[in-house]
Amino acid sequence: MRIRRAALVAAVLTGVVVAPAQAAPSSHIRLDQVGFGNSEPKHAYVLGGAAGTKFSVVDSRGRTVLTGKTGASTGSWSDKYPAVHPIDFSQLKRSGTYRIKVGTATSPAFKVDSLEKLFSPVAHNTVEFFQAQRDGADVIPGRLNRKPAHLTDREALVYETPVFAGEGGDQIAAPLKPTGAEVDLEGGWFDAGDFVKFTHASSYSTASMLLALRNKHDDALYEEAKFGLKWLDKAWDEKTGTLYAQVGIGTGSEEFGFVGDHDVWRLPEADDRLNVKPGDSEYYIKHRPVFRANAAGEKISPNLVGRVAGSFALAAQIESRKNPRVARSYLDKAAQLFALAKTTDVGELVTAFPHAYYPEESWTDDLEFGATQLALAAKALNDKRYTEFARAATHWAKEFLATGDPDTLNVYNISALGHADLAPLLKKGVPGAEVTEKQVVGDIQRQLRKGVDAARTSPFRTAANVETWDVGSRTFGYITTAALYQKLTGDKTYATFGTQQRGFALGTNAWGTSLIVGVGTKFPECPHHQAANLSGSPNGGSKVLVGAVINGPNDASLFGDLGEMPPGSVDCTKPYTLEFNSAKSVFADDLRSWPSSEPAIDFTATGVLGFSLIANS
Repeated sequence: MRIRRAALVAAVLTGVVVAPAQAAPSSHIRLDQVGFGNSEPKHAYVLGGAAGTKFSVVDSRGRTVLTGKTGASTGSWSDKYPAVHPIDFSQLKRSGTYRIKVGTATSPAFKVDSLEKLFSPVAHNTVEFFQAQRDGADVIPGRLNRKPAHLTDREALVYETPVFAGEGGDQIAAPLKPTGAEVDLEGGWFDAGDFVKFTHASSYSTASMLLALRNKHDDALYEEAKFGLKWLDKAWDEKTGTLYAQVGIGTGSEEFGFVGDHDVWRLPEADDRLNVKPGDSEYYIKHRPVFRANAAGEKISPNLVGRVAGSFALAAQIESRKNPRVARSYLDKAAQLFALAKTTDVGELVTAFPHAYYPEESWTDDLEFGATQLALAAKALNDKRYTEFARAATHWAKEFLATGDPDTLNVYNISALGHADLAPLLKKGVPGAEVTEKQVVGDIQRQLRKGVDAARTSPFRTAANVETWDVGSRTFGYITTAALYQKLTGDKTYATFGTQQRGFALGTNAWGTSLIVGVGTKFPECPHHQAANLSGSPNGGSKVLVGAVINGPNDASLFGDLGEMPPGSVDCTKPYTLEFNSAKSVFADDLRSWPSSEPAIDFTATGVLGFSLIANS
């Protein structure tokens, strides 16, 4: 299932799945399959072919509306495709449906229209994925005919922090030990293709939705954000000062006689039907353990504090006009939690158990984000703590900048989100501020410049490294950061860069696939997702996991032997991707391919925010 960065050490396989080389392969046109705004730059790429080849753009009636020639190669993709040639058709501005033709190759159909018309539907699609991820009683049946599940989470037992060991840090090293406490954590979202729930990713996702809502109200998005908030409210126990970090355990143990969530392929509602007692191997599948981020009243891992408090404070901002009493309640929750942040001798951050699933190291960015949202909420409610929170935000921004963290927007680093909201406060003036507006805006620029520099050497002008992990996550991070920067400053310097990253996510890649299920002409059909596999349409049809953002291409060494399909699953693999793999990068539209085809709420949440910003730009 979902194993991040450090845990890959234990999962690496040898060998590379690459199609045999062929002489003079056919050329293929790659572009953003959703489309382009009327006035924005427009680029496509030809995988193969030659420079100076004539291209034509034809409308829905087959009439040629634009012609030109392919440009010089932007680089080699693979031995089979040693050249990639750009097509610039920015002159095309009239709304309509079009295709591009180069020799015998024809592109998928795409549209030219307003950004709102093109990308509001995409933003709605990403929200639909969260509806499919709902756990508990309040599910939305949707395309997958979801049913209530894990109602036993209403009376879940709390356990001490589990002990892990092994090379990847993800092997159970001791029996689970109950604390004797019981808690109601029914509801919330499944994290990825499995059924575990994490406060770390859930709070990032909730915050992203609330940021999108602050930009423009949307009923479906509002309901989904409230669903996330309701679960976070359960995870934060104000009375005892306890934050709960996780429901369920992915890793099982043969030595200690139990299986984990990742060991069983089933529909989530099947867990409630189990007849098990303590000591049975599937006991923790039905009666899922809950793990705390802290003991009652003790300091809490600051990364969790920042993003959970930030979510509550964002809710306070949104509710401040309509429901001031509710808004103040959210502000007070956020303030109480923020005061418990552990800021000295922090040690290993709490993200998931095991930590190897989400090996985050950065936390000052989370506190900058949380304090900034507290300040904005206090301002909206005329709360006298505004200056205190705003000053704290500048302090944590200074601390973050001092780390020299080179990362960009993703679930491990949310500095761009904090910077974008702190900059306007600094512009108006914050008494005792420890940073300037120029510094925080400059760091957003630094993140975008890093992407621009990386994209220059990529044949498809993508900034994320397709030979490593979290390609989808980081691509959507760049898309969102570019949109945030333009909204903040009005500067369009990075507009083309943002459009290029959007293109990569929506089809401008070697495989010609969108990284969002149900979006574009070609999209993943075999996501590593239990409910989609068992209730969906593996061979076409509408019963797909619409809106799910997958990880995308990855390190080729992970795909040498995908093994057998999970027991109990429906076989699903699409071989079209093979000929487009390179020696270093592979995308596998295959159920077994969790490094490539597994979706996640944090991936998709960045898409919710990014496409909402684009649609309302």
